[in-house]
Amino acid sequence: VQLQASGGGLVQAGGSLRLSCAASGDTISGYAMGWFRQAPGKEREFVAAISWGGSYTTYAVSVKGRFTISRDNAKNMVYLQMNNLKPEDTATYYCAAGRGTVVVPTGCEAINFGSWGQGTLVTVSS
Repeated sequence: VQLQASGGGLVQAGGSLRLSCAASGDTISGYAMGWFRQAPGKEREFVAAISWGGSYTTYAVSVKGRFTISRDNAKNMVYLQMNNLKPEDTATYYCAAGRGTVVVPTGCEAINFGSWGQGTLVTVSS
């Protein structure tokens, strides 16, 4: 499956953005989906994941209560709604897909995701 993330941009602290991830080449209905981010000079970190059917979600502690991951299997889309953004949320955000190797919420390490999209940059100004 090929993934393309979009929706990044520049936003002030406290603002909101909605990231989208469009999938092609396969239906995502059999994949767990995730969002990761990487800030300049830092390692890639987990943000959120959602099970193939959408019944289970999990979030990094740093974004819990502010970010919401969702999916629309009929449209082959995954979303990340980001509210109350903070400067420390500034990063390039990547969507990822895993089939048979990702367990939400207990097994969402990056290594378990086999497909990755190009990133979309989110910049939060203070």
